[in-house]
Amino acid sequence: MNGADSLLATLAANDVTACFANPGTSEMQFVAALDREPRMRPVLCLFEGVATGAADGYGRIADNPACTLLHLGPGYGNGVANLHNARRAFTPIVNVIGDHATYHRGYDAPLNSDIATLARPNSLWVKSAESAGAVAALTAEAVAASFGPPGGPVSLILPADSAWLETTTQPVVAQRPVRNPPSGEAVDAAARAIRAARQPVVLLGAQACRAEGLAQAARLAAVGVKTMTDTFVARQPRGAGGFQPARMQYFAEAALRDLAGTDLMVLAGTKEPVAFFAYPNRPSVLVPEGCATLTLAERGEDAVAGLAALADALGAPNEGPRQPLIRPDAAPAGQLTPQTAGLSIARHLPEGAIVCDDSVTSQGAVAVPSMTAAPHEVLALTGGAIGDGVPMAIGAAVAAPERKIVSINGDGAAMYTVQALWTLARENLDVTVVIFANRVYRVLTIEMGRTGAGAGGPKANGLLSLDDPALDWVSLARGMGVEAVRCDTAEAFDVAFRDAMAQRGPRLIEAAIA
Repeated sequence: MNGADSLLATLAANDVTACFANPGTSEMQFVAALDREPRMRPVLCLFEGVATGAADGYGRIADNPACTLLHLGPGYGNGVANLHNARRAFTPIVNVIGDHATYHRGYDAPLNSDIATLARPNSLWVKSAESAGAVAALTAEAVAASFGPPGGPVSLILPADSAWLETTTQPVVAQRPVRNPPSGEAVDAAARAIRAARQPVVLLGAQACRAEGLAQAARLAAVGVKTMTDTFVARQPRGAGGFQPARMQYFAEAALRDLAGTDLMVLAGTKEPVAFFAYPNRPSVLVPEGCATLTLAERGEDAVAGLAALADALGAPNEGPRQPLIRPDAAPAGQLTPQTAGLSIARHLPEGAIVCDDSVTSQGAVAVPSMTAAPHEVLALTGGAIGDGVPMAIGAAVAAPERKIVSINGDGAAMYTVQALWTLARENLDVTVVIFANRVYRVLTIEMGRTGAGAGGPKANGLLSLDDPALDWVSLARGMGVEAVRCDTAEAFDVAFRDAMAQRGPRLIEAAIA
């Protein structure tokens, strides 16, 4: 057994059994060792941003880390955007980053870099295995660290000689940390403050937005306490049978309008909300003037237990309101817009589906009718780094092969990680990719005006347009082995989405929206 065998055996012993990989020379010992570890499923990704995004989607659904295999500092660097999203989603991921042999680093070969410094901003934990004998213990430590709480990516650096040298160390099983419930004092303080407030709101984030947390939030709603969620949530149930709180709006002025009159904000699994960007003469913190804030549960605490205790303290009933099942009866007709496409998605989305959302300006048109669709779950773009929609779908499909995965994307966002389509085809994953093709970075045309930059001229507009040449998503998908169709009417989209939901395997629908 060498260090690479020891690493894989320890990962598998800790139930880390999926590896999203883009290896290079320094990782060849790991690659060879895969044939000796049957518990590990390797998935080749043609770009590191696909590998890291897939690990994000996997971890969100499995509640357990996958590992990535990345080639030195530049390979890690190529995957940073989706690790940023994963950090904001608190997704457990174990990055295995190959490095030069320990004795070779000093020669400053062309691929040499300070990997630890590159990895640290998006890693909860960074260490290098400087010997083969150190690999097993450090691997177990990495797995434990990835759970936090609240969790996130970690980075284990594996020098080439630590991978190829022999070792007799046995796999180490990690001690997984547990979330502690918030203190009784925090619960009592929140209950007292809510009783005394005129218009309180409980803001939910992270773990509090899972099904268990929303069930407790529904109890609060039953006694008149308003609840809201963060704007972008890592994993949240949606559809019939569950409770759907209001969502903090993206634009600051809209969020503050929703919060007008609020005199108390109780935080459960989140922090004070802030605007996504700064704008001239607009606030950064989205808490109304004169509104007090109070923390019920920190992100690393058990927010579900805290919400349950708060509901008990307020005398809430055991259950609260639930969404009804209301599907649109008739297929939409006429011009294809985000709204008509959203109606078709709500009509045909099967129970238990997972929606990976990177649709930017089109997402609201899907979200609203889906509130009363068949029960499903949504993985959102938590960190704002577009290009996570199809990679997340890869990971979700590997974690839950029995569930239908739907990836909805803006065309500009999907081009960031277009190589993900190849992995969908190679792995034959049951993923339907919807591309909202408006041939423009629509959100940036909105933001140009909001930031006070003025109306765009020919040069400015040229940087926001995707129309010269126009992207041909059907050709792109078919070129990477994915069956595809282009729709330019509401009727055609309804049929295409219905058929995709009735069949298994990867498919792409280009929605040429008006």
